[in-house]
Formats: sequence, structure tokens, C-alpha cells
Amino acid sequence: MADEQQQPPQEQVPPGTTAAMAPEPDHGEHTYQGSGRLAGKAAVITGGDSGIGKAVAIAFAREGADVLISYLDEDEDAQNTARWVQDAGRKAVLVSGDLQDPAHCRAVIDRAVEEFGRIDVLVSNAAFQMSRDSLEDIPDEEWDRTIQTNLTAMFHLCKRAVPHMSAGGSIIGSSSVNSDNPKPTLLPYDITKAGVANFMAGLAQMLGPRGIRANSVAPGPIWTPLIPATMPPEQVKTFGAETPLGRAGQPSELAPVYVLLASDEASYVSGARIAVTGGRPIL
Repeated sequence: MADEQQQPPQEQVPPGTTAAMAPEPDHGEHTYQGSGRLAGKAAVITGGDSGIGKAVAIAFAREGADVLISYLDEDEDAQNTARWVQDAGRKAVLVSGDLQDPAHCRAVIDRAVEEFGRIDVLVSNAAFQMSRDSLEDIPDEEWDRTIQTNLTAMFHLCKRAVPHMSAGGSIIGSSSVNSDNPKPTLLPYDITKAGVANFMAGLAQMLGPRGIRANSVAPGPIWTPLIPATMPPEQVKTFGAETPLGRAGQPSELAPVYVLLASDEASYVSGARIAVTGGRPIL
């Protein structure tokens, strides 16, 4: 069963593109059906051009939300995501740029406020990783890039967004199963994902009196452009095979969890971390 789910060996230049993947990921383009659970909400999703972010953008739109999609420079992927959002009858706003820059983080939020008048949901999802076999192999600049993209950007985004959020607002951080089960070849990535989980747990307590919820999602191995762009081809081939379900997950399999956390149905869910790991437990 696991062998049937393996991907062919492949490699891309970071950050990678969806079209170059074999097979292409499933973002729920042809399967996700909304039911108005986010009707009238305005959402910001970083890393919304592809992978988990794309699946979340499509699901949010089909649930009735307008969406700002923040991305680095993958214009083709971002435009494709925007078309799916627009096909759902919702507004799509594209903002490209590097979230390593705190000023750009603030600009993303400012654009959302300009377009929507407020922010109801913030999904801090953009991430970077590279696989290295030893500590000495990790370049200093790569460590800095991983921390700034995955962790520091989240701080700046949240800090700027919270003044524009009202009671009922929701902040969701993309953590990882690696936060509890660190993979040694992804050391910088591991610590940022632990930081995301910790930050959201603390933020939930800080923002509780204001009625704003904060949670994180801990994905397991998910088939996104980041995988062939940052892992050796031989690891790509077996990616996800070690899970109890014996395969990598699809981005579409994450989207319903983000929808729940963004919706009013989760009005008493705050400070939580939800595992979507194919059976691998988190602590």
C-alpha cells in the first residue's frame, strides 16, 4: 500500500512550483464543498499560493470568505489560487514579497485592512526549510532565513493584525509534527515549528480577554512544492511512507481543520494544537 503512494524521485529549485510536481497535489479544487461557515469573513493567508495555504484559500472562499494571499514570488501559482477564490464568488487579493522583512509583514496586513476594512482570520502559514545532514552543513544565512520566515514573520504579522481584529477573530499558525518529533536533518525548521505552537498557546491566553482565539495546526508529511524543492530526490520518493497511514497527506486533507478553527463553530477552541499527521502522535 505504501509503495503505491510513493512519489517518483524529483527535485526543484526553492521555493518550488506546483506545476512541476509529479503528481500534482490535491488542493480540493474539485472536491471541497462549502456550506457558508465563513460567510462574510475577511482572511489573510501567508504562503497562500500553493500547498496547504492554497487548499486553505480555496476552502475559505467556498465557505464565504474574502482572501488575501501573501506569497514570495511564485506568481503563476498565486494567480491560479486567486482564480479558484474568484470562481467561488469571493474577492482575492495577491501580495508578493519576502516575509523576512518586517516592513513587508506590516504591508501585508495594511493591504488587507485597506481592501477589507478589517481582519477576521489570520493564517500564518508561510515556511522555509532545507535538509542538511550535519550541524556544520547548515549555513548561517540559512538558519537566519528559516527563523525569520517561519517564526519572526509570524510575530510581526500578528502584532500588526490584532488591532484590526474584533471579538470572534481567529489566528491560526501552521506548526508541524516536527515540533515534538524533531527530524535531525531539519533542525532549524524543527525549532521554528515548536516556536509556532508555543507562541499560539501563549497568544491564546494573552488575547482571550479580547475574544480573539489563537490555535495551531500540526501537519505531518504533506505533499507540497516545499518537499521536492528542499529535500534530496531519494527522500522525496519515500516521503510520508513512515506514517501509520503509509503515505504523504494532501493539502486538501488539512483545509477542513483550518476552516473549523476559523469558524464561529470553534468559539471555545483556543490555545489548541490539532494534529493532522497520518497517525503519528504529538505530545
